Parts: sequence; C-alpha cells; structure tokens
Amino acid sequence: MSEKRIDIDHTRKLGFGLMRLPKKLLAIDIEQTKKMVDMFMEAGFTYFDTAHVYPGSEDAARQALTERYSRDSYTIATKLFVQAALTEDMAKKQFYTSMKRMKIDYIDYYLLHCIMDNNYKKYDKFNIWEFAAEQKRKGNIRYMGFSFHSGPALLDKLLTEHPDVDFVQLQLNYADWENPRVTSRANYEVARRHGKRIVVMEPVKGGALANPSREIKELFTGYSPTMSPSSWAIRFAASLEGILTVLSGMSNVNQMEDNLSYMQDFHPLNKEEQDIIHKAQKILGSSKTIPCTACRYCTDGCPQQIAIPDIFSAMNKRIGSGQIEQSVEDYRRLTQHSGKAADCIECGQCEGVCPQHIGIIEQLKECSKVFDDSHPNS
Repeated sequence: MSEKRIDIDHTRKLGFGLMRLPKKLLAIDIEQTKKMVDMFMEAGFTYFDTAHVYPGSEDAARQALTERYSRDSYTIATKLFVQAALTEDMAKKQFYTSMKRMKIDYIDYYLLHCIMDNNYKKYDKFNIWEFAAEQKRKGNIRYMGFSFHSGPALLDKLLTEHPDVDFVQLQLNYADWENPRVTSRANYEVARRHGKRIVVMEPVKGGALANPSREIKELFTGYSPTMSPSSWAIRFAASLEGILTVLSGMSNVNQMEDNLSYMQDFHPLNKEEQDIIHKAQKILGSSKTIPCTACRYCTDGCPQQIAIPDIFSAMNKRIGSGQIEQSVEDYRRLTQHSGKAADCIECGQCEGVCPQHIGIIEQLKECSKVFDDSHPNS
C-alpha cells in the first residue's frame, strides 16, 4: 500500500513534545518555554505536540507559540481522550476546547488519544472516528491519526477498519523494540504494512534512556564521548523508515540544546552504531528495572494518592544503579506528602490506564517490601 503524502520537511525529524514542560514551582515556566520554542523554530523545526488532557500544555502552547508566530510557520498536534469524557458530547467538546485554548482556527494533526484494548470500543460508541473525519472534511483538521498503546493485532484491526487515517503515533525506542508488553517492532511493521507514516513517542522512554545503566553508558562513550545517551535513543527512532517525526518531551533549555545539536544535521545510525544499540538491547533484556515512563496517567484516579511513578523511580535507582541510600531518601521524602506503596488497595484503576501495561499492583508490593518493611521509618 502506498504512503499518503503529508506535507512536512522530512529532513527535520524532531518534534517538540509539550507534555513535560519546565516548571516554576507547580506551574509551567512560560518564559523558559518561550525560549525553547524560539530555539526550536530558529533551528528550522516546526512540529509541536500537545493534548487536551496534558495539564496546562495547550495554554502554554498558546502563550509560547501560537500567539507569537504566524499560523503558517508551525504545525501543531493535539488529541482527544475518550476516557476523560462521560458522554459523547463531552468527548467532542474537547476538540473545540483545544482550538479555543490555543486560539487557532484549525489543527494540523489531530489524534484519538492513547488507544488500548480497554478503551477502543468507546471511540466507536461515541462516534469519534466519524467526528474527526467530519472535522477534516470541514478543514478544521489537516491530518487525522491516533496514538496507540496495545498490540499488533488490534493495530491491524483499526488500520483495516479506518484506512483513511493519515498517520499513527507509536512508542518506538531501542529498549522496547522486542518488549512483549509494548511490541514496538511488531506495531511498527503493521503500520508500515498499511502504508502509514509514523510519529514516534517515548523515544527516550520517559527519560529513562537519558540515564541508562553504567554498562550502557560505557558502551556509548567508548564509541563517542560527546554523544549523549538521549542522542542514541532519538537517532535510533529517527533512523527507521517512514518516520514523520520523533517527539522529545524536553523539560529545559539544556535538553533542547542537546537535541538540536545532533538533529539539526541528522545522520542515521551507521552499522557500527547499530551494533552498539544491539549490545545495549541485550543488556536491557536482563534488567530488572520497572519500565515506567512517568506519564502519570496512573496517579489521577488513585484513591490512595500514591505517587506511583516516583516510587518506581526510587526503586529503579536501587535496582538499576545501586543507589540504595538515595532511593531510601527519595522514598522517605515523597511519601511525606503522598501514599506509601503499602497503602495500595489493589483497586486496579492504575493498571487499566497504564500505556506500558505494567503490573503495578505487584510492583508496588515489591516496593513496599523494600521500603516499608526494610525501612519502616522511611
């Protein structure tokens, strides 16, 4: 099946993900965000990604981007999340709210957000596919797609039933390429078989691949002391065929500078670099760390107010890099204001929304054994 043309500069394969923007206290740091947007645009990049359910993100996009740049100088993607709506009207209202928040009269890339096995039928029930197609016919959307967090069978089903979809957004990174929970490679192959271009999300796995294990860092620095771990992850994704853009959720100016340093003049991985990535994948295959990307979808509905991603981060410091004292201190500090791992009542709300399909309940039990039982005063 031939690819549907999408008008974008395919030599500029870096997208600015607006999910993890810099913070000043609890609010988004708009001034730093403006500086990052300026750097991104001045380097010739144009793709920005936000979502209706990212707290403050669309408002920040307005202040830092859409009110400051001409509409034809950038492309912006946002998303409709059916799980955040109780009724069909509430779901469809997200579209109009997004345009109002950003003060734009059309959306370049509109996505049905975070489709998984437990919610895809609700997109049908609420007629969201038809709604998005209608907005595209009206000119309110240029390209229609969806972000996906399930397996290849469902992806094939959706792309077969909705051949008019222009693109699909997938989690692709070298850590998850053969991960049976995420099925990056299999999903990538399905999308390409249907002739769809791909937007890459989580190329650095929520920042986890920006700070990999000592063994992987030594692999990378042995080849090139100046290349950051993030650069290996983002270039891996950008080197794949059919990639529209690779989203990076940059949180500060330094991260922006690093990404621009190697993506402004992008070179795909060469054979030697691919071999190094394969070695890193083998190391990761034996890792016991929890594959959490800190998206925080699990925390919003937690009745015990457990900061699940932060607890997993503390645990990963312990089992991933041996930072035992630091992990205990991190856990002690965060549980002063939120629930402990032992407070989990096993309601399963978190597991139902986890894009990584982590067995959160069992992982919290393990964290509780380490932190609550071994360090009762933590």
